[in-house]
Amino acid sequence: MKMENKREAQERRAAERKKKEREALLRRIAIIAVIVAAVVGLVGYGVYDSKHNNSANEATQQSSTDASTSVSDDTASSSAASTTLNTDTSLEVADGDTVNIHYVGSVDGVEFQGGTGDYDLEIGSGTFIPGFEEQLVGAHVGDIVDVKVTFPEGYRDSADAEGNKMVLSGADAVFTVTINGIYK
Repeated sequence: MKMENKREAQERRAAERKKKEREALLRRIAIIAVIVAAVVGLVGYGVYDSKHNNSANEATQQSSTDASTSVSDDTASSSAASTTLNTDTSLEVADGDTVNIHYVGSVDGVEFQGGTGDYDLEIGSGTFIPGFEEQLVGAHVGDIVDVKVTFPEGYRDSADAEGNKMVLSGADAVFTVTINGIYK
């Protein structure tokens, strides 16, 4: 009888060891799965963010190229629109107009990466930060307007010219905007 009890005890301990080993293995697998999911998420976000930033930079560079070649005379054509860029200083920006602008953004007087560029902006489209476009209505071609906005919560961080991190989420910013022309 003692032999059977001893054998049963050994089998119980072996079963408990196997159970603990399975639990430890499952914990390791769960930890690895969490790490892999986090890495995939970060890489996925980085790819999305870099694609988003690259497409925004390409659009800005294209607009910059268009602006530098098309603002040189009063009725030069722009490849960004099927109409011509009119630089007549008597023209006033109205809702629905597409304007060519140059902008320089800053927070607390410090310019940030991605805050400077040239852009063909349709007024009222909601393309830029809320409140930005509305402040251009009534300005004339050639005017320089200080547009004061607050970045929405959750807006991505940026950096200054030296590469120092700048938190834009919820920050008050000033964009100095030059109205280069209005497409008519």
